[in-house]
Amino acid sequence: MAFLSGFLLIDAPASALNNARDALDAQYDNEVGVKLIRVGRETYPYVSAQAFRYWLRDTLTQNPEWLAHTAPVFREAKVAYTDANPIKYWDDDLFGYMRAEGKKASAKDSRADDAGRASATELSGSITRTSPFRVGTLVSLASTNIVKDFGVMSRTGPNMQEGDPVPHSHQFYRAVFKGQLSLDLGRAGLFTYTGKSGNQNLDEVRRKQADEAGLEHLPKHKAYRLSREQRLQRLTPLIRGLAELRGGAKQALHYTDVTPAAVLLVVTKGGNNPLQYVVGADDQGQPRVNAEALKETVRAWKDTFLSPIYVGWTAGFHDTEREKLRATLEELQGESVTFVLQHPRTVLGRVADDLSGDTGASWLD
Repeated sequence: MAFLSGFLLIDAPASALNNARDALDAQYDNEVGVKLIRVGRETYPYVSAQAFRYWLRDTLTQNPEWLAHTAPVFREAKVAYTDANPIKYWDDDLFGYMRAEGKKASAKDSRADDAGRASATELSGSITRTSPFRVGTLVSLASTNIVKDFGVMSRTGPNMQEGDPVPHSHQFYRAVFKGQLSLDLGRAGLFTYTGKSGNQNLDEVRRKQADEAGLEHLPKHKAYRLSREQRLQRLTPLIRGLAELRGGAKQALHYTDVTPAAVLLVVTKGGNNPLQYVVGADDQGQPRVNAEALKETVRAWKDTFLSPIYVGWTAGFHDTEREKLRATLEELQGESVTFVLQHPRTVLGRVADDLSGDTGASWLD
């Protein structure tokens, strides 16, 4: 089993990327708050994993080929689910799903009234799939002050009505977010029917489709598997899509580029994330490369490494720390450790290329 694991950093110089329903310490009834974690008196803004996954899904739909293989979503009352067919749909494969149709009369009526269900795959029992792609909550590296911006609706023009300006307020912050990533390369394109929660990916209907589509059947593992070429066709756009990430709230007022300012990844034999402590915050709350942590981590885990350490670090983003990272990795080269250090988009493209080439020949086994 091989996993692509690591983390990314997003630079948010003045942003409100994920808003909360209720604003803490609100001074006005219509104040828009940001999501945050409080530890004692300290405040750490965060972006939820659900928001990040939404950004990535939305980014991937800009790829016409990915969009053509995106699962439809169906609703019944307060429940929503995708078609849950990983054989046909790439996002069902890599992002997981749960589909269990309601048995109440109201649920059956809503399904009967939904004309869009004509193309839905039939369901012969509840099915679930845990996501091969996993992401942690993106949390500010350091505690930061939450700023409140006061504004008014004060447009002028011939159609503007007389009266007092309409006030409003919203919160924002300055932060660098860090979020962990993990992609189970062996589970991409591998669909099980073990009956265990999260692993009952296929019902009888979908198993029949797998046989008809010529998927490799692995009876010993109670699974079906796509060909290597089909799996790569899904994995490489996902990896490249991380470099072109788009999304975030309040972009009209606080335009923020959410593409990774830095990303550190490595392919390992297991699902552990050995690189998580390499970058933290200094006394001023700025990103700091912990050279000693990197050395200790690499020496402890290098026997599990299946790839170079992939480092994408944008020039201009804390250049001193980038050079510290480079110097440390060059020192480790004498211990049979290899690395790549370039722009995040270039490095993520390299990961996708290595996965498709001879270097990654065993990663999908």
